[in-house]
Amino acid sequence: MAWQPDRSGLQQIIQLLKESQSPDTATQRAVQEKLEELNKYPDFNNYLIFVLTKLTTEDEPTRSLSGLILKNNVRAHFSKFPQEVIDFIKTECLGSIGDPSPLIRATIGILITTIANKGELTHWPQLLPHLCQRLDSEDYNVCEGAFGALQKICEDSAEILDSDALDRPLNIMIPKFLQFFKHSSPKIRAHAISCVNQFIIGRAQALMVHIDQFIENLFHLANDDDAEVRKNICRALVMLLEVRMDRLLPHMHSIIEYMLLRTQDPDETVALEACEFWLSLAEQPICKEVLSSYMERLVPILVRGMRYSEIDIILLKGDVEEDEMIPDREEDIRPRFHRSKTHHIKHDDGYGDDDDMSDDGLDDDDALSDWNLRKCSAAALDVLANVFREDLLPTLLPILKETLFHQDWEIKESGILVLGAIAEGCMTGMVPHLPELLPYLIGCLSDRKALVRSITCWTLSRYAHWVVQQPHEQYLKPLMTELLKRVLDANKRVQEAACSAFATLEEEACTELVPYLGFILETLVFAFSKYQHKNLLILYDAIGTLADSVGHHLNKPEYIKLLMPPLITKWNILKDEDKDLFPLLECLSSVATALQSGFLPYSEPVYKRCLSLVEQTLNQTIANTNHPDQFEPPDKDFMIVALDLLSGLAEGLEAHIENLVQNSNVLPLLYQCMQDPMPEVRQSSFALLGDLTKATFQHVRPFIGDFMPILGQNLNPEFISVCNNATWAIGEISIKMGQEMKPFIQLVLTQLVQIINRPNTPKTLLENTAITIGRLGYVCPQDVAPMLQQFIRQWCVKRFIIFIVINLCFSAKLQFYRIKFNDFECSLNWQVQVATQFYRYHAVHHVSTTLTEMRITPESTGSPLLVKTRSLL
Repeated sequence: MAWQPDRSGLQQIIQLLKESQSPDTATQRAVQEKLEELNKYPDFNNYLIFVLTKLTTEDEPTRSLSGLILKNNVRAHFSKFPQEVIDFIKTECLGSIGDPSPLIRATIGILITTIANKGELTHWPQLLPHLCQRLDSEDYNVCEGAFGALQKICEDSAEILDSDALDRPLNIMIPKFLQFFKHSSPKIRAHAISCVNQFIIGRAQALMVHIDQFIENLFHLANDDDAEVRKNICRALVMLLEVRMDRLLPHMHSIIEYMLLRTQDPDETVALEACEFWLSLAEQPICKEVLSSYMERLVPILVRGMRYSEIDIILLKGDVEEDEMIPDREEDIRPRFHRSKTHHIKHDDGYGDDDDMSDDGLDDDDALSDWNLRKCSAAALDVLANVFREDLLPTLLPILKETLFHQDWEIKESGILVLGAIAEGCMTGMVPHLPELLPYLIGCLSDRKALVRSITCWTLSRYAHWVVQQPHEQYLKPLMTELLKRVLDANKRVQEAACSAFATLEEEACTELVPYLGFILETLVFAFSKYQHKNLLILYDAIGTLADSVGHHLNKPEYIKLLMPPLITKWNILKDEDKDLFPLLECLSSVATALQSGFLPYSEPVYKRCLSLVEQTLNQTIANTNHPDQFEPPDKDFMIVALDLLSGLAEGLEAHIENLVQNSNVLPLLYQCMQDPMPEVRQSSFALLGDLTKATFQHVRPFIGDFMPILGQNLNPEFISVCNNATWAIGEISIKMGQEMKPFIQLVLTQLVQIINRPNTPKTLLENTAITIGRLGYVCPQDVAPMLQQFIRQWCVKRFIIFIVINLCFSAKLQFYRIKFNDFECSLNWQVQVATQFYRYHAVHHVSTTLTEMRITPESTGSPLLVKTRSLL
């Protein structure tokens, strides 16, 4: 006999469901507590599915809510469900898939796929056959309900559907879906396309077999009246562009014509999907060939797509010009994720870290944080500018001339966005126009409309590299002055954009800003008193970037007196569990490094709090490991930012940190952190170890026997940043240890040689590896020299430091060594004069720390090898 509810129990649950829809917070909290209490009863979930599927007399929102609560219970407690409850829920879902209500059908579909995600596809063998069979029902509700459920299953379980675990049901499902592309109902057609779309990127074999039929069906529906169908067609073509270009190529001109039309679709969701096509096409080698003749039509379409719509302006409160006094809502503040410190030897080649990231400037639309047509159009123009370069300008410049100087601010704003979007790709062609455009843009920073001022900040930041190369009085000084005014703007969005733009300018200008430091600091410090919560976090970044850019030039009493009080005030206000500590600690890390001994008066409380944060996190981790049911896992970002600030202190204070280290337990704590399973924690730990080694090695030395095996275990290039910092730390330790490094050579050398010979290893890691091998060779030449042949070729091919080759061979008393390199041989005949020359160039001590580039010059006369460097001192 089927399960039946108790009438009074049913009424109690219905009452709870209705109360949960109350706007009163206290009522909602009370309901939540009662629902959690009811979860202790096994058949509570039977009541929920009964309300969803059987209680047709109740209103739809209540029934749907019952299903959504059940869905959450499935996610959280499914493993504890009795089998009879699971069977009852499954039976009711399949029996009610054709409910007359679209809302209830959709809720049942969500519930079905949630159960399937719990591994039940393999334990629910009748599910897929039943749903596929119900597609043939003449009852529209049954067909649509089954398709809705299948679509959700395809979205969530695409991989297992194309596996042997289920006997490859796609072989039946794909042909079945294709039959419904011509169904009379647009909803069914949309479902069918969406289902098939889930298997394009994965190149499911069942789809590839029918790929021509699939594409033919898409073309047949090209002019469909339904927006959802058109959207799914565009989505399919964008994905096919990536995985089956060979099949699209014969039809490419027709597809481009179609996408030009759809990018202007009155339904913005369709236009957005179509606009993605240009982003994807730009990544294909054939882009320029197939798209050149269409650029005159495409560019104006993209430019129009970059305008704010009326809805956008309403959502952004574009008519509000002054809002600096309005506190931020917590939900408007995006979560921040700390990026751990990466160490490398700095070179003068003009390139930064391998994983540097640049901001696209389009994410300042908080109310429009989702991807939209404006952002997609701008991104498309950006990537196409990188493909077509200056060839884009004959089409674009007349449009720019019209939009940039238009009377309607919305059009003018879009023109400024266009100018920023093409900055990278068309820079060479834009240079002749910049002397006229830059003063105009600087003037736009004072525009009456806040949205114009904010986008102008971003666009100017895109040309910062050019600005700093020009006479300061002409562009840099006016730009800096006006940007700093906007940092103090009365509009929060402009403040944010100006702060971000100024940080970019700081990175480009570096020490060129030193003459203006007083003015800059006065402005940034004054912003502390103006900014609400969100922009305060961005202000920290601008100050940290300034410290990174000007370095020790910040270490002047008048600058320290300006900068440190507001930072320390914030430091004292924030509690240890406040995530606003992340950006503040990042900022202080940069400031401490820049101020060097100037940070000494503030160092002790900062140092102690960082240690406290590390110790608290470690203790919370142990508690969670031992009693996971009683203690939540800690947020390890607190530990990571604390370790990075300790690194900044060590790097800045150098030997002055000795007293702090001596009177603390930093090294035992560091030993624990170095073994943490989280890569970011180890990454920051190794950075701190290297900095402490440089600053106060006498306190590190007793722990070397414990540290070196851990460092050797982390020479794994699968974790690039961890490996990089471990490599760097080994090099720093070796210089301090000297010949005492001998017992540890075999722990690390083999891995280092493997890294330097590994293909596609990032430049920074290769540099650090080469330098560290060199340092090991310098201190323990007899142990490293036998492996010379295994790494010297890669050293030379990559043009890395090879001075140490001489030292290795000379110290090991190798009288003759022959290295084959490309099409010539270097005869290394070590004589006394080689050693003389070697020492004359200060190579012995400075080989690993001062060289930036060197090359080998083989002499046809057989004379000793000459080593030339750009700069040794």
